[in-house]
Amino acid sequence: MRIEVSPADVAASRYAISPLGETTAALRLLAGHLPAGPLRPWAERMRPRYTALRRSWPGIDAMRALYRRRLYNADFICPPPTGVGLTFADELAVVRATPLAQARAELARNLAGHHRPPEQIRRLLDSPDVVRHFADAVEAAWATLIEPDWPRLRAILERDLVYRAGRLATYGWAGALAGMDRRLSWSVEGDTGTIVAAGQAPERHRPNGQGLLFVPSIFGGLGIFVEPPWPYAITYRARSVADLLGPAPAGRTADGLDRLVGANRAALLRALAAPATTSQLTAQFGLSLGTIGGHLAVLRDAGLVRGVRTGRSVRYERTALGDALTAEPSPA
Repeated sequence: MRIEVSPADVAASRYAISPLGETTAALRLLAGHLPAGPLRPWAERMRPRYTALRRSWPGIDAMRALYRRRLYNADFICPPPTGVGLTFADELAVVRATPLAQARAELARNLAGHHRPPEQIRRLLDSPDVVRHFADAVEAAWATLIEPDWPRLRAILERDLVYRAGRLATYGWAGALAGMDRRLSWSVEGDTGTIVAAGQAPERHRPNGQGLLFVPSIFGGLGIFVEPPWPYAITYRARSVADLLGPAPAGRTADGLDRLVGANRAALLRALAAPATTSQLTAQFGLSLGTIGGHLAVLRDAGLVRGVRTGRSVRYERTALGDALTAEPSPA
């Protein structure tokens, strides 16, 4: 797939966080339709909750029956955010407002060439209340799986937004796309720049000055929205998710860095793979502002981190020495 963009699209492009998108991506991951990777410990902790959701909300299994990889999945269940700063309630209201005719058309397209769902799921998909069933299931999943940890998860996503927006402003499209996903690349063709998405349908699209919405995700991966009525949007895995999930789980074997600076400071230093404020780190780690500030002071005095003022806030980042200490050891 090729998305041809103009200078007007650069000016109009923006970044957003989608609580709804995180919820539906988490459901796909728990269903085994997305690789867990470094999130496997989280998935294992959430498995009992997910099992209980499946028993209580039939829309969860109906969603499972629709999942397809690299093929069309009904958009109305998780449309891209229409703007920045939306809450879960804002996004869920869009889902609940889906016209029944649109839902039926998208479900029919989703099921074309797909295996036939079991009869009880088929009855739900044919029900006039199908939109409500899906919306209720997603709302329950949000309350059970995501909302309790949302301050921490949001802090991770906000840090990625700052990083990507800075790269787009400083280095342009090539810099913004670098490291976002190995299937995305930037190509200059005459007076037009093109985002190339490998492994997608061989189509060409033009935002025509509308720009693109970039949506980082903790639980999801690459997703591209190019069909009306949704805005042009690209979802992608946020940076350093494994390092940014907070303190190491109990039972993790301490390494040399843990023994050198202490387990909490080592986890904090690893988390600064992307710059962050003390407030973001407080939300991410679930520790007090004073505790985080104390750890940062020790790491700063040791020359491992530094604070950089941006407007009214101070963002902490690793120094070259901090990078060297957190680097993965080379294989023997």
